[in-house]
Amino acid sequence: MLTLILLALFCLVFPAFLIWLTGKYAFFRKLGTIVLAYAVGIIIANVGIMPRSSDAFREATIGHDRSYIPKSEAVEMVAAGTLSQSDLQYNGIAAVQDSMQTALVLLAIPLILFSLNVRRWLRFSGKGFLSMLLALISVMVIVATGYLIFRDKVEGSDRIGGMLIGLYTGGSVNLASIALALKVEPNAFIMTNTYDMIVGAVVILFFISAGPAFFRLFLPPFKAPSSLTAKEADLKAVSEQMAEDFDDYTGIFKKETVLPLLGAMGIAIVILAMGLGVSFLFPKVPMTISVILAITTLGVAASFIKRIRDIRKTFQLGMYFIIAFSIVIATRCDLSVIFQAKYLNLLLFVTYAYFGSLLLHLLLSWIFRISVDDYLITTTGFVYSPPFVPMVAAALKNKDVILTGLATGMIGWILGNYIGVAFGMWLGKL
Repeated sequence: MLTLILLALFCLVFPAFLIWLTGKYAFFRKLGTIVLAYAVGIIIANVGIMPRSSDAFREATIGHDRSYIPKSEAVEMVAAGTLSQSDLQYNGIAAVQDSMQTALVLLAIPLILFSLNVRRWLRFSGKGFLSMLLALISVMVIVATGYLIFRDKVEGSDRIGGMLIGLYTGGSVNLASIALALKVEPNAFIMTNTYDMIVGAVVILFFISAGPAFFRLFLPPFKAPSSLTAKEADLKAVSEQMAEDFDDYTGIFKKETVLPLLGAMGIAIVILAMGLGVSFLFPKVPMTISVILAITTLGVAASFIKRIRDIRKTFQLGMYFIIAFSIVIATRCDLSVIFQAKYLNLLLFVTYAYFGSLLLHLLLSWIFRISVDDYLITTTGFVYSPPFVPMVAAALKNKDVILTGLATGMIGWILGNYIGVAFGMWLGKL
């Protein structure tokens, strides 16, 4: 019991240290809190301080589409000699981990969505909106074809395909929620995200270095509007400030910030309760799927209420929970399983989805005469999420596209859950 309590407290408190670390040191800031969270969790899982599961336990869980065994059943299996006492201890930890990662994601989603201003972004997205649609089409086409190529080579490729849809329309936030909804096996989740980080690091470096010059060989240059209305100019200034604030946790513990945030937490809990209630109206739909889609819808609806939308740091609090989720799920990562040859095909699937969607989006952008700046910024907003938008805008030397990138990323956060879950379910029926 003490081990479970210490593990839970560590996963909930340690993200604060990671946020401080990335804020103070440039090296860790470049790595990012999510990468550091995975690294810490994987170390905890593999240095011997936590019990390991046996092959029999993995067969009883993964083979039966569950992450842990009900306690009474596990005790019976130990008595029968099917499982060991170590498996029983591991099972208790797995049950706590499963509950924690579920709760963290379900609270994070509405908190992140509260800060959106959908009408504001749509009003100023311009031709970037067309680029966003082309990016969405590209991701869906490539993931679907990738599934047909790898479905016999990658275990759970239908669910991984759904995850990739979410990952390439909203980043880590959608990846976590879709993995929860589709019950993706923890090792597959970690490896998918790890491979994405490796490939994505190469691509983003290209985007901010030689990318703009390279893509100008194929796409027309960006044409800035000749003049902006006072409202548009104000909107542009707000977007630039917001882009700088995504990773800013300064003042989150001040009284004037904490009290409204507690109110936002209360609203998120009410939304979660409503989502659970909605799930009972659709008994034939798996509960996690109906709950996640319900709280996504309710979170977006709440963002239209100005008093909720104006609560400071709700996005940061939601991301804090995502960092904690990353630690929890990484503590379930068994490196002895990960380095099996079967994950090589998963790497190929991820690489195909990444570069295939980029190239198809490039081809469609060339056909529809999308500017190079709109192509790069909408790709960044979708694949990397809004916090990366200012970096690419700086490489383009074009602040005018920041709002388009933010709009794309935020709409991706909304659409990604719906499309990713639907895709994961649809692919499984092909």
